[in-house]
Amino acid sequence: SENEELEEIASADLKFLLLPALRGALTLKQVDVSRRMEHLERAREHFLHFLTLCGNYGLGSPQLPRSSSRDGAQSPREPAQPSLVAMAVNRKAKIERYKQKKELENKLASMRSCVESGTADEEQIREFYILQIQKWISTSLEEMESIDQEMVILRSRDAARQAPAGPHGPPRPARAPVRPFILTRDAAQARVFGAGYPGLPTMTVDDWYEQRRRQGVLPGQSTPQMPPDAGAEELQKQQQEKKEEEDDEEALRRARDWDDWKDTHPRGYGNRHNMG
Repeated sequence: SENEELEEIASADLKFLLLPALRGALTLKQVDVSRRMEHLERAREHFLHFLTLCGNYGLGSPQLPRSSSRDGAQSPREPAQPSLVAMAVNRKAKIERYKQKKELENKLASMRSCVESGTADEEQIREFYILQIQKWISTSLEEMESIDQEMVILRSRDAARQAPAGPHGPPRPARAPVRPFILTRDAAQARVFGAGYPGLPTMTVDDWYEQRRRQGVLPGQSTPQMPPDAGAEELQKQQQEKKEEEDDEEALRRARDWDDWKDTHPRGYGNRHNMG
């Protein structure tokens, strides 16, 4: 009851004052991400109830954090940015809480074995639970600060997701991936030199070697023998041409005159143009 004083509570019942703080700590351990905001709000209510209860019983006068509004808006009196003085005071308070928490943990460690073994008297039991309550007061303040910071982050994330599309309209649809292509070596050569360029090779070295091997003109191979019929035809053709030249008296005379002229006129005779 809030009308009771701390002295009216039995020493064995002091531990039940820790129930709201323990419920808040267990609520924070929930792992359902979709209900994280709900878990944070419930844990904050448990810690706030515990701190209020401790203040009513005179177990300390902790400075309770301001209530966090659901829409995340700041109150008109709350400044947009904390001042340097407020930041320094907050930092100093955290350092003091940390030192007190370490001292309480050391005292509790020295008394725990005595209380758990049942050899402690009533005064030691009462002091042990009061130290436990003071320790959880510091822990609750730290947890509430962390909860408020996480709730701000979650609200900003939800606001970004629910923000309407910008003035440029809906986002563009994703473009279909371009099919990769490979430019072959022959196509690149044709583009540079043009189709049918006389300088382009018509066969590879291996093809040329194979062709010459089939013709039998490679080193180490005997010269292919012509068929007898082909040789007779070639010889007959040469004899016919020679006979026709001998029968042509005019062609024979011109050939002889050309030979006589070359005998009396060496190569380059009479070419005196621009020679001084």
